[in-house]
Amino acid sequence: MMKIAIVGTGYVGLVSGACFAEMGLDITCVDIDKKKIDALNSGVIPIYEPGLEELVHRNVEAGRLHFTTDLTESLDHVEVVFSAVGTPPDEDGSADLQYVLDVARTFGRHIRKYTVLVTKSTVPVGTARKVKAVIEEELAKRGCKVPFDVASNPEFLKEGAAIKDFMSPDRVVVGVESERARKLMAKLYRPFLINNFRVLFMDIPSAEMTKYAANAMLATRISFMNDIANLCDRVGADVEMVRKGIGSDARIGNKFLYPGCGYGGSCFPKDVKALAHTGRENGYPMQVIEAVERVNEQQKSVVFEKLQAAVGDLRGKLVAIWGLAFKPETDDMREAPATVVIDLLLDAGAEVCAYDPVAMPESQRRRAGRPVRYARTMYEAAEGADAVALITEWKEFRMPDWPQLRAAMRGDVIVDGRNIFDKPEVAAAGFRYFGIGK
Repeated sequence: MMKIAIVGTGYVGLVSGACFAEMGLDITCVDIDKKKIDALNSGVIPIYEPGLEELVHRNVEAGRLHFTTDLTESLDHVEVVFSAVGTPPDEDGSADLQYVLDVARTFGRHIRKYTVLVTKSTVPVGTARKVKAVIEEELAKRGCKVPFDVASNPEFLKEGAAIKDFMSPDRVVVGVESERARKLMAKLYRPFLINNFRVLFMDIPSAEMTKYAANAMLATRISFMNDIANLCDRVGADVEMVRKGIGSDARIGNKFLYPGCGYGGSCFPKDVKALAHTGRENGYPMQVIEAVERVNEQQKSVVFEKLQAAVGDLRGKLVAIWGLAFKPETDDMREAPATVVIDLLLDAGAEVCAYDPVAMPESQRRRAGRPVRYARTMYEAAEGADAVALITEWKEFRMPDWPQLRAAMRGDVIVDGRNIFDKPEVAAAGFRYFGIGK
């Protein structure tokens, strides 16, 4: 049985570990956070992702998935080590490689046979070179010549659909620089090759760039549509009609053309910033990418501006917020538009009552000290509210009981930050409706 170690039990590491174990590999997931490892060993999953808990429990019981705080004890037994640690943004927008290089240092200090270190974290182009240099430095200190390779295998998982994305990927991108590493990675991904999924082998800098280019392109489509939507508002066009009109062009396609109140999460904001930083560092400012980021930051205020225009002075007014996570099917609130909207409302003197199916505990943790109330249902959040603002398009928000909502509210304003409601239907129930670009 092929044995691999995965360092980092965050989103990427835990999903990758559980999915590889499901395919019959022997996986050791490593994390320096003892609390997290103790929790995982007692069956507690630290993140919300549909299907993940069941997958982890099944593979732990089958003896294929293990959790530890010590990478060194695993290194003698594994052929491949995946580095899936965090790369948080530094103040200048660049990715902080401290944890990635720490893994490389430990790897270099303790390997005793040929092993491949694969970077799964999203890292700037040129990181593999730094990782390799750190490993060589550690081997030189030990005075030994253990053979090793580095590789790049960026992840393309969507939160909320990560297990499906891992098991049935659009493509698997693998950057290698030796035939030996290529053969080992091909062995690792054989189940995907059997199922005819595309495993694309390439050089390492191209693999590193592919991840950033993919996320930046998707972020660009979102910011482009938000720009178009804001202009639609001013000229009297309906962005939904425009979206259908351009999305039916096969060259454009209809994916990621939905305007809204901005993108968030752990990937797009961080990766767009990091790519812009790489451009500046290399004497080539990424003009389109920098504009994408600016538009997105502005877009997070659009719901607040619409509330202000509709309600007037917000002091003492109660606004119900539907949805806190940056997108449905996750409790992730990193860079979430809801946090911007709530802060602007509180600063304007409004009261806020929020409801989200899974992200309220995370919001309470992040927003300790800010006077946000949390409700048990979407209707309870709207009790006595002057306005409702839809921020995250959870399925349960899609078809509200409009008469029940109208009876519960004091005011009549609905701001639809994701364009999921039917304007005539909302208006017929006695509300004033405000969408994005409609």
